[in-house]
Amino acid sequence: MNLTVAEKIIKDHLKIGELKTGKEIGLKIDQTLTQDSTGTMAYLQFEAMGVDRVKTKKSVAYIDHNMLQAGPENADDHLYIQTVAKKHGIYFSKPGNGICHQVHLERFGVPGQTLLGSDSHTPTGGGIGMLAIGAGGLDVAVAMAGGEYFITMPEIVKVELRGKLKAGVSAKDIILEVLRRYKVKGGINKIFEYCGEGIKYLTVPERATITNMGAELGATTSIFPSDENTYEFLKAQGREEDFREIVADKGAYYNEEIIIDLDKLEPLIACPHSPDNVVPLSSMENIKVNQVAIGSCTNSSYMDLMKVAEILDGKTIAENVSLVISPGSKQVLNMLANNGALGKLIAAGARILECGCGPCIGMGQAPNTDGISLRTFNRNFKGRSGTVSANVYLVSPEVAAVSALTGYITNPEGYIDDLNIDMPEKFNINDNLILEPAEVDNDIEILRGPNIKPFPKNNPLGKEIVGKVLIKVEDNITTDHIMPSNAKLLPYRSNIPYLADHCLTPCDPEFPKRAKEYGGGIILGGHNYGQGSSREHAALAPLYLGIKAVIAKSFARIHKQNLINNGILPLVFQNEKEYEDVDVLDELIIENILEQINGDTITIKNKTKGKEYKLLLEVEERQREMLEAGGLLNLIKAKNR
Repeated sequence: MNLTVAEKIIKDHLKIGELKTGKEIGLKIDQTLTQDSTGTMAYLQFEAMGVDRVKTKKSVAYIDHNMLQAGPENADDHLYIQTVAKKHGIYFSKPGNGICHQVHLERFGVPGQTLLGSDSHTPTGGGIGMLAIGAGGLDVAVAMAGGEYFITMPEIVKVELRGKLKAGVSAKDIILEVLRRYKVKGGINKIFEYCGEGIKYLTVPERATITNMGAELGATTSIFPSDENTYEFLKAQGREEDFREIVADKGAYYNEEIIIDLDKLEPLIACPHSPDNVVPLSSMENIKVNQVAIGSCTNSSYMDLMKVAEILDGKTIAENVSLVISPGSKQVLNMLANNGALGKLIAAGARILECGCGPCIGMGQAPNTDGISLRTFNRNFKGRSGTVSANVYLVSPEVAAVSALTGYITNPEGYIDDLNIDMPEKFNINDNLILEPAEVDNDIEILRGPNIKPFPKNNPLGKEIVGKVLIKVEDNITTDHIMPSNAKLLPYRSNIPYLADHCLTPCDPEFPKRAKEYGGGIILGGHNYGQGSSREHAALAPLYLGIKAVIAKSFARIHKQNLINNGILPLVFQNEKEYEDVDVLDELIIENILEQINGDTITIKNKTKGKEYKLLLEVEERQREMLEAGGLLNLIKAKNR
């Protein structure tokens, strides 16, 4: 059997099921990563399982999200994660060491291994030939405890890259082109596998830009082969022993195939307010810019920032522009400082932020009212920047740097020649901010700040579900809508009762109050409900408010699993027109739920309208057990009695 790169890794890690598209499979997970926005909850859940030590080859806890310490909450969470990691066999990357995906690529990524991360951009690891998948925190906790990770065996999309990028066109433009074609839900239950002559011109950091932003397609993951470029990167990181060649077999079958001619590609831009709202940059030129932000896990590598430094060298940013740069890791920042590039950035007028997610997640650097912000990030959802009225555009580092100089959205093709930034033969290696775990038998005290509250737990299903429709939302509602993640709320990621008062408030400020008034109920959603971040809080906060079911036209993959993990029914309209028939405060009833849950359709009665609807319950048998038990943790405990 001729296999693709993704299929080879899946086959090597297949514990349950078989390589049949559309069927559920269970994978052995080699590595896990968490970050501090999701990590506290993931480790509380891991502790609840009663496992003394992680069972993975390597698990790493990163601090990169909650970096502003205006009060003790973030620092307390960091201490909790640091001590729980030390005790249970987990490596700990301290604040300032860098963004999880950038650091993991540099120091831990291994071709051919599986990586599960409690962050939706974990597929960054596909740039080094890993099968890297984003998931909810509970799924990561289960993997750390030695359990399989379950997915539907995806379709494999072959993305053939032909030719070579022109000067001023970058890897960011490749993934923007894929987003232009597939949109934000076009990748659901798909793996995008890159190949062709064009990949030999792409370094691992450039490949990682593409796989990172593949998350915006809704894809399970994206992946590149592990080849001579992979070896050169690992060798430069002093990790050549981790190299393993993995290429697709000749004649491997792909479910879909697309071709991108790199030499014909032009600079692209994602316009507000979605990463798939992609148009040629030339159609948006001469729009005045207020802010330029360069960095994030998409474009903060050494190669990216060296290009920016060369473009800015000896020049000054436009008077109307605020330019901020966040290096992806301490390694990147240290090398820029040592070779003089950091001086070029500062001299040009850039403000250098610490090595963290920062503005990408709304943690500082919110644009001005009605501002135009040009960013090298991966998401531009409305309000995510911290300013609801701002218009955020997504571009490459080259476009961002040139535009910072002109003060307007500017095509870099006429301003720069081929920058010819070569990957270093040796990166600066200094892992002194990565703490190793303690030995197996230890008496490490786990420190828990007062802001860390117990996570909400569901009850097993009863005879029926009765509840009012508490909110009705449109298509492409993101987890940023469901559980906002701005600078004011991020410090409370370990405090679900506090966060619940802000649940779905971007859609309806009265939702939390209404949910409490009616003792919980049901959410009504459109297509792709729950797209975006993997944050489990978008299921935990509704659970705390008594949400029993979400009825939508379709769900984003990770959020659907997070709902199931917490015992909330994800139901899909069999007839989408019925969505229009249901209104807020309609009372819905699901009778005999314990019997109905064993089928693929659920009958629900609209008591207010006197109507009846057939809804789809698109779950596996294992997931039915979770729903019946009131969530995954309840099921685990029941089976361990």
